[in-house]
Amino acid sequence: MLSPAQIAETYVTVGTNKSKTPTPKLFALAIFAGMFISIAGASATIASAVADNASISRLINSMIFPAGLVMVVLAGSELFTGDCLMIIPVLKKKITVLEFIKTLIIVYLGNFVGSLFVTALFVFGHTPDLYSGALAQTLVNTAVAKVNLSFSDAFLRGILCNVLVCIAVWITIGAPTAADKILGLYPPIFVFVLGGYEHCVANMFYIPAGIFSAAEYGIAAEGLSWVSFLVNNLIPVTLGNIVGGSIVVGMGYYFIYLRQHKEK
Repeated sequence: MLSPAQIAETYVTVGTNKSKTPTPKLFALAIFAGMFISIAGASATIASAVADNASISRLINSMIFPAGLVMVVLAGSELFTGDCLMIIPVLKKKITVLEFIKTLIIVYLGNFVGSLFVTALFVFGHTPDLYSGALAQTLVNTAVAKVNLSFSDAFLRGILCNVLVCIAVWITIGAPTAADKILGLYPPIFVFVLGGYEHCVANMFYIPAGIFSAAEYGIAAEGLSWVSFLVNNLIPVTLGNIVGGSIVVGMGYYFIYLRQHKEK
């Protein structure tokens, strides 16, 4: 297992290489990450949808959702939230701010495409028919709750989420084997889901799934629309994820492990 300082040095190279990935390849890798996160979100919802106790339902959801990041890390793909750590090679002057922003935009759009692809297959393949339609209602309820968060709540939960996601990614970089990576990433992702924090790519599944299900099954969904998805949730959550990943974890660990401190 690499030390935290060694992980920081390793990520300088990792992040630099990401910025040099050809755009078509980067976009394709991002599509896969969006698919993996959406599949995990769908599976977690299926498993927890009809649990009578809300705490038990959240616990079940938390146990299954980490499979998404396992697929992202081990199968090879690019996830926006984890790539917020690319601020580290920016601060080391290995890549430019423009390269950092360009990579994040390409990955974000690819994640969105992959998420919508899986969401459409999931809903219009009528998986929400499960439990006599109770799964469809759960999907709508989840989406409605997310778009009715205040801007500040969505933003702050986004920060907490990506602190944990980036810590999970950080641990996997230092882990020597696939088993070690899975074991290392599981607790932070478990905690983020259990805490109800907000992940922009996961919400690219959860909220469109609610929108599609409301239309397909004729379920009332007050306040749920593409506009409320983008304005009330996706924008503040994305901003929060950037702060959590790039500023809190990325800049924080750069300052601790990579910045040259002058001796007094």
